[in-house]
Amino acid sequence: MTTQQLTEQIQKKKSFLCIGLDVDLNKIPKHLLEEEDPIFAFNKAVIDATHHLCVAYKPNTAFYEAYGLKGWKALEKTIMYLNVKHPEIFTIADAKRGDIGNTSRMYAKAFLEDLAFDSVTVAPYMGKDSVEPFLEFKDKHTILLALTSNTGAFDFQTLSINRKELYKQVLETSKTWENSQNLMYVVGATKAEYLADIRKIIPEAFLLVPGVGAQGGSLKQVCKYGMTPDVGLLINSSRGIIYASNGKDFAQAATQKAEALQKDMAIELNR
Repeated sequence: MTTQQLTEQIQKKKSFLCIGLDVDLNKIPKHLLEEEDPIFAFNKAVIDATHHLCVAYKPNTAFYEAYGLKGWKALEKTIMYLNVKHPEIFTIADAKRGDIGNTSRMYAKAFLEDLAFDSVTVAPYMGKDSVEPFLEFKDKHTILLALTSNTGAFDFQTLSINRKELYKQVLETSKTWENSQNLMYVVGATKAEYLADIRKIIPEAFLLVPGVGAQGGSLKQVCKYGMTPDVGLLINSSRGIIYASNGKDFAQAATQKAEALQKDMAIELNR
């Protein structure tokens, strides 16, 4: 999917919502545990209930890898379901990969070719040769961890090196990499005050923004400092939507939570 196609979906749905599919068998409704594949059954129900309200889904691969082969098969079934039933929706493999070139090449093949995700999250710590293999795929996107929403972000990401914060150096350096037009970036909603400086470095790139809602981030603040003429934002919500209820009404509850966010986003798009 191209960024233009993603932007068209945002305008069509009046939404820039990304829903995180972070499935924990201890949190899903108990009646689903009787299903042959409870993880996929949960995902399918959430997707069926919310696909008209969002433009992206983001499975965090850790929540599937934790269950071994059955978890990986559930992930595969989920992405296949999305690609067949809702090919207009942007898909993100939240895998946070990044290793030496040969290894990164295999990670890229796994997520962008074999599983056919539209994008994958990648850690930049190992530099250019660990990221460029992901950038080689046409109409696929690499979402680089830039400034994350966790408290440990301050351990390294905001440290000044030669009078420049490390995350800014990451942003500036990444623009010099081959096929850097395929880059998007993760910026946590709890760091909204940093967005004005970030936009000076990457004024047009899409930002994947976790942390709105459960982690305390403000949608209005993120939009104020981070929105571009083409929107340029994907706001992720996971727990707040998919675990809105642990009863048999979980899909309806997810719809209500997603709809509330979508309505707030429509307001921001009309400002």
